[in-house]
Amino acid sequence: MSLQRCQTDWEEIDQEYQQLQETHKVYRQKLDELTNLQATCSSAISKQRKGLKDLGHSLCKCTKTSDEKETELIKDIQMQIKDKENFFFDMEAYLPKKNGLYLNLVLGNVNVTLLSNQAKFAYKDEYEKFKLFMTIILMFGAITCLFLLNYRVTDEIFNFLLVWYYCTLTIRESILMSNGSRIKGWWVSHHYVSTFLSGVMLTWPEGSMYQMFRSQFLAFSIYQSFVHFLQYYYQSGCLYRLRALGERNQLDLTVEGFQSWMWRGLTFLLPFLFFGHFWQLYNAMTLFRLAGHEDCKEWQVFMLALTFLVLFLGNFLTTLKVVHQKIQENPEKVQKQE
Repeated sequence: MSLQRCQTDWEEIDQEYQQLQETHKVYRQKLDELTNLQATCSSAISKQRKGLKDLGHSLCKCTKTSDEKETELIKDIQMQIKDKENFFFDMEAYLPKKNGLYLNLVLGNVNVTLLSNQAKFAYKDEYEKFKLFMTIILMFGAITCLFLLNYRVTDEIFNFLLVWYYCTLTIRESILMSNGSRIKGWWVSHHYVSTFLSGVMLTWPEGSMYQMFRSQFLAFSIYQSFVHFLQYYYQSGCLYRLRALGERNQLDLTVEGFQSWMWRGLTFLLPFLFFGHFWQLYNAMTLFRLAGHEDCKEWQVFMLALTFLVLFLGNFLTTLKVVHQKIQENPEKVQKQE
């Protein structure tokens, strides 16, 4: 290559560099404007929330002395206040916010808000694929430990994988919540309890008590992974249909439990789910029996029994509640939604 050609290339690169500097300068200006707009919106939402809260207290006082017509007007205003709260929730999904206690402990004060719909959906889609991938790995891991490798070290690896998996889920779900996903109720607590249970299993020392429960726990893990696998495809199909109708948020999850929008195909899953719930109760009863054995000296046995009992009660009562709500709804409405 000649010197003249090199000089020409250098001039082109230098010209592009000058354009890049101008573009970056505009970008910095727009970024400052965006930051100011975010701060303005966050401040306005806080002010609105405070005003609506004060107004709600005033309306409650007015209710005591109001007549029938005024009571209807108060109820109408209260309904509109609730609607505005939902709008604020959607607005905040696109604004930076402080992390909750759990994310602060794990990640520190790092902004985890995703500002575009494409980024939010990509993160949620990656979360779903991760959960499905890990469900398959855990199923084969439990099968391997139960039928092929009866060694303490392989059990430890499997239990450590469970701890890591549930810890990762709690972090990812906290990030989804920061980005507008409406995860609430028992679903929020379920993986924290599962993380604790897996951690206790990891610390349970080798012994006769451990061997008595080992096969039962691994068989339960296989069944649980199988049910999660079925639920993933069932619920992702339901969620896809409702998204197509514009009735659900892009960040809603396919979850290992019931949600109010799930009905079609429910009768197929109900036997598997209830059997899994009662298997958790059976695990708890087995562990309580082992805890009362004269040779039992491990504290892990009693803690595992309590944890399985909590999981059973939470899952079973949540299932009954949602199924009852769906039965009470108009069947024609349910048919139309699905």
